[in-house]
Amino acid sequence: MTEAAADMVSRRTRGLDRAFEILEFLRVKRQPMRPNEIASEIGAPRSTVYELVNLLLRHGMLDYQGGDGRVYLGRRLYFLGTAYAEQFDLMRECDRMLVRLAEETRETAQMCLLEGRKYTVAMMREGIRPFRISSNVGELVSIVWTASGRLLVSHLSDQQILDLIPPEDFVLPSGRRMDPQDFIAQVRQASRDGFFTFNSEVENFTHCFAVPIFQADGACIATLCLVTPREDGLRNRDTYLDNLLKAANEISEKLGFNNTRTRIAG
Repeated sequence: MTEAAADMVSRRTRGLDRAFEILEFLRVKRQPMRPNEIASEIGAPRSTVYELVNLLLRHGMLDYQGGDGRVYLGRRLYFLGTAYAEQFDLMRECDRMLVRLAEETRETAQMCLLEGRKYTVAMMREGIRPFRISSNVGELVSIVWTASGRLLVSHLSDQQILDLIPPEDFVLPSGRRMDPQDFIAQVRQASRDGFFTFNSEVENFTHCFAVPIFQADGACIATLCLVTPREDGLRNRDTYLDNLLKAANEISEKLGFNNTRTRIAG
């Protein structure tokens, strides 16, 4: 490959990286923005961002929204997402299980993942009860604030956990700072128990349940969760855990994980 050709490949690669950065930025921001605002936020040259925004608009990856030249994620991404969901067994299986859990428990059921150095709710089904718990699918939250976080990092070493979680994320919504070693101790206990439950750090008056979904090598790649009114969650703790564990074990087995451990409720 000539030097000129290598340089062209390098520039195209950087352009792709920047285009994906624009799409991810808008996904996290969750509002239409002008290209110059995007450039300022991600620290990119305005000329580059304008060029890439126009390219993404032409391909339907972005659409104009809100007036004044603002752009947001395009409709074509929706069709790409539906094609992905149709082929990815984990997402389809989790959606089926969330429907089942919401019907069995009448509580809000979620499937959660790690997204970079954060936690996110990837899918959700609301329970059939007057008490509704709001949660934004795709919103990025500190791993430390969540029940699922204890399980999603359980395959990592202590040092890997500390390297993954930003130091400021150990500050809880109340303003209290959690000792990282206390968090790691909870991670190890959750791994031994095969679940984690606690009173939510984010939502007042709620109790959270999380159980792991394992891939074939035993790493936790996702969690199934219930978010319940605090009193109902504590009263029905064993029943809810059993429902969650049965659902998660079914999915884990389909992913090739052989679970020989058993749990005694309580």
